[in-house]
Amino acid sequence: MEVPSVERGVGSPRSPCEDMIKNMSLEAVQLCEREENKSQDSGIAGMEELPVPQNIKISNITCDSFKISWDMDSKAKERITHYFIDLNKKENKNSNKFKHKDVPTKLVAKAVPLPMTVRGHWFLSPRTEYTVAVQTASKQSDGDYSVSEWSEIIEFCTADYSSVHLTQLLEKAEVIAGRMLKFSVFYRNQSKEYFDGAREVQGNKMLPSVKDNSGSHGSPISGKLEGIFFSCNTEFNTGKPPQDSPYGRYRFEVQAKALFNQETNLYFGDFYCMYTAYHYVILVLAPAGSLGDEFCKQRLPALDIANNKFLTCTEEEGGQLVFHHAQDVILEVIYTEPVDLALGTVAEISGHQLMSLSTFNAKKDPSCKTCNISVGR
Repeated sequence: MEVPSVERGVGSPRSPCEDMIKNMSLEAVQLCEREENKSQDSGIAGMEELPVPQNIKISNITCDSFKISWDMDSKAKERITHYFIDLNKKENKNSNKFKHKDVPTKLVAKAVPLPMTVRGHWFLSPRTEYTVAVQTASKQSDGDYSVSEWSEIIEFCTADYSSVHLTQLLEKAEVIAGRMLKFSVFYRNQSKEYFDGAREVQGNKMLPSVKDNSGSHGSPISGKLEGIFFSCNTEFNTGKPPQDSPYGRYRFEVQAKALFNQETNLYFGDFYCMYTAYHYVILVLAPAGSLGDEFCKQRLPALDIANNKFLTCTEEEGGQLVFHHAQDVILEVIYTEPVDLALGTVAEISGHQLMSLSTFNAKKDPSCKTCNISVGR
């Protein structure tokens, strides 16, 4: 169940909190620093000891919510009016004094039947490790609180974006995708050594590797999906791939139909930017029935290959396939299977290797209103 509203003016173990934050599942939450020494508490009254929560359990974890429950002495339950829940990002648990005042470290909620749902995109981020501890509290007639000792500290990690969140990102990306331009090849730039290794060690094939951590922090494909990155964007004035690249001076080009056809499924993977005006859309091409296809079916929004805003494959009269890509976003296309170099050609580009444009492990701009949603970054 959702946590009910919290009373205004609750005293905290170290400092009082004055303002209530609106529109959260925890309808009112106070910002407090965690008690380090109970003897220093100045706003908490003394009375018979309250039970310490035991066997803390975290369940139903999403990218911006979780349920929490614990065991405690049933004899004292009627005296408990509130719960204090101390929540911290794991990496910051020993340095709270430098936290911004609007970043909460403690949630104060009226006592409700357990498990209790804690939800809030403003203090929970996807794929992030947290520590949590609990106190029970009893509000006195004078407004002060009697509290138990802190429970043990429990660690947990929030989840990836769900399909619902990815659909929100998809809809935002569609708004700025722009008109569609015709293209004919997918291309991949790497160093000469990369292609030499593919020929000599990997049986003339480029092999999938695990995707890096670029893009949205909650992306379910980062660090999990295996694939090979390709580009397909073309220059507006030539209709051909650009001659510059961040990734290497040697380029493999392959006819689009070799990777993208009626036997291929297309998925939306992510939408992000890197503190620049450029926005990137990650798409996944997975041959139907492949391991990559099964992975994506469970996690990513599927796109109609003939009718979407980013990358299309349509069949003309006579059976010829025609391909288009969105003009106003940079597409990063992940192909989930090995690709034989014999399917295309490798040649040196005439342009420059622009390392500053690389998206390898690039962090998403959390302040961009165009490509962020309200469940974290």
